[in-house]
Amino acid sequence: MTLCNTWKGDVESLVRALSLIDDLGPDERLGLRGLPLRLAHIEAGQDIVRQGEDPVESCLLIDGFVCRYKTLSRGQRQILSFHFPGEIPDLQSLRLKLMDHSLGALVASRVAFIAHEAIDALVRQSPGVQRALWKATLVDASIFREWLAGVGRRSAYERTAHLFCEMFVRMKLLGLAPAKSFHLPITQHDIADALGLSAVHVNRTLQDLRRDGLIATRGRYFSVEDWTRLRAVADFDPLYLHLRTPFCPDLA
Repeated sequence: MTLCNTWKGDVESLVRALSLIDDLGPDERLGLRGLPLRLAHIEAGQDIVRQGEDPVESCLLIDGFVCRYKTLSRGQRQILSFHFPGEIPDLQSLRLKLMDHSLGALVASRVAFIAHEAIDALVRQSPGVQRALWKATLVDASIFREWLAGVGRRSAYERTAHLFCEMFVRMKLLGLAPAKSFHLPITQHDIADALGLSAVHVNRTLQDLRRDGLIATRGRYFSVEDWTRLRAVADFDPLYLHLRTPFCPDLA
C-alpha cells in the first residue's frame, strides 16, 4: 500500500454514485466533498481490509476494481460482490466492530480511506447524507439477495448472463461503459468464484454466450451484442438496484 496526496475531485465519484439512488441536495453534496481523505495505491491481489480486523476507517474506491470475498477453511474463495469507483464497499464497518469478510483489489486500485469519526460527524450534521449512506447499504443487501437467488436457482448460462447485465448497467450509469462496450478487469477464475462455478464451466458458458450472439469478448473487454435477448435469458430486472430513474441503455 502506497500513500499519495488527495485532491478535491477524488470524492466526486462518491457523489455521483449516491446520486443514482438518492436525491442529494447542495448541502449534502458540500458535506460529502468536505470529507477528509487519506489516499493510497493498492496493488492487484492485495487486501484492503481483512476478515477479523477492526477497522477505524472505511474505504472509498477512486480508481480500479475490488471485490468482497470470504475464504473457506479449505482455501476456496467465494466472491460476494464486485465494486466500482464511487462505492464504499466496507461502509458496514462503521457500525459492525469486526470484519466478517475481506475486501481485496482485483487490479491495481486507488482508494481513499475515510475515518469513521469523520463519517459519524457528517451524518450527525446532515440527515440527508445519513439517509443516502443508509440507502447505499440497503442496496448492497438487495444485490446480495439477487446474487443468492442466482447461485441457488439460475443455470450457469443464466447466472453468467445476469452478471454481465448487472455489470453493464452499473458501469453504464457510472460513466464507465461507453456505448455497448465495457472493460471488466477480471479473470475467468474471478467470475467462477463469484458465480459458484469452475473456471472450465465459465469458459464453456462464455463460449455459448458468444455463439448465441449475446456478447462479444476481446481479452477483458466485453460488449453487449443483443441487450434485449441477454436480459431475457438472464431474467434480469434492474429493480433490485433501486435506481432513481429507469435504466434505458443507449446501444447505438
